[in-house]
Amino acid sequence: MDESNLSKAEQERQTRVSSARRRKIKKIVVWILAVILIAAAVYGLVLWSKKSAQNKPGVAVEVMTSRDHIPPNAPKPDYNSNPPTSGPHYAVPANWGIYDKELADEQLVHNLEHGGIWISYKDSSDKTLIEQLKSITDDYSLKVIMTPRAANPDPIDVAAWGRILRLTQFDEQQIRDFIGAFINKGPEQVPY
Repeated sequence: MDESNLSKAEQERQTRVSSARRRKIKKIVVWILAVILIAAAVYGLVLWSKKSAQNKPGVAVEVMTSRDHIPPNAPKPDYNSNPPTSGPHYAVPANWGIYDKELADEQLVHNLEHGGIWISYKDSSDKTLIEQLKSITDDYSLKVIMTPRAANPDPIDVAAWGRILRLTQFDEQQIRDFIGAFINKGPEQVPY
């Protein structure tokens, strides 16, 4: 039908219908684009988080489900790593700093829960190693603790909540990278 033969009212109605159809198509296109952008963002975040986790120092250790406080006379928990990186622990954490004697794993797990880093070494007679580890620990007034630990499977084990760095020899950069990546990353954020 020729537009010139249509009444003015019919022309206005067709214009409104045509405009409504264009608006509806634009809305659908906008929604489709929004869904595509959201899906792309989620996909990118998933890839980034996987890549990010792979690039972090040390290895992940499955976090134990219990974070219960246990009394000092309780039986030793069955931790899922050596040294432990999570699990039941004593109610009172150790003071941060350098120790020349072993402390209970159950106490130090509490330090890890607070976002601390535990540097432990196997051979308490290796004075050179101890001095090297002290030079790192001295740089952190809070949130780093250093102890000997004869039960270590490695000469040096550095632990954080759910993470462990195992070293057969001193590597200052790896230790500092581990501390930088995981200090203050425990499930309980406390300032001390």
